[in-house]
Amino acid sequence: MTTLTIDTPHGPARAELHRAQAGRAGLLLGHGAGGGVGAPDLVVATLAAVAAGVHVALVEQPYRVAGRRSPAPAKQLDTAWLAVAERLSEEWFHELPLVFGGRSSGARVACRTSGDGGAVAVLCLAFPTHPPGRPDRTRQPELDGVTVPTLVVQGESDPFGMPVAGPHREVVVFPGDHSLKKDAKAIGRTVEEWLGRILAPSG
Repeated sequence: MTTLTIDTPHGPARAELHRAQAGRAGLLLGHGAGGGVGAPDLVVATLAAVAAGVHVALVEQPYRVAGRRSPAPAKQLDTAWLAVAERLSEEWFHELPLVFGGRSSGARVACRTSGDGGAVAVLCLAFPTHPPGRPDRTRQPELDGVTVPTLVVQGESDPFGMPVAGPHREVVVFPGDHSLKKDAKAIGRTVEEWLGRILAPSG
């Protein structure tokens, strides 16, 4: 594992890099609003991706690196994420396709930036479709705006809602809530299979 500090327009971010034996792509994974890159589902997804031959960068946003728990505004999160993706693409994931992903808030960032960042796919862990108890404040359009293959892994009792499937988008539901702690092994198998499938050479 290698840790890299990356300057962004909103302060330094940090990337924890995990190298696969044969890198076929680079996966950037972002954390939740109040959590870090050690969340159980991010750890499981990292192991699954490496097993699928995909390099992984667990990305800490500048506000977390600075020691703050309250997340920065969405525009700042997106700008910092794209700066990290550009640097990693140049120096670590050179000429490899990029997959954007993350849990909760990090999944939202991955969706919003997938087009500008040139991602070939998006992995969403516990996508927060709406704030708890506020289905009227839907974030479904952020998912709907993604035009590349997308996997959403969701807990069946997640108080942040249940995303709907759509074109190029698979929604896989597991027992448990927003933490996705209940069936880590099954989540890992799902992520590994999906990455292997969407990154398979065409023809």
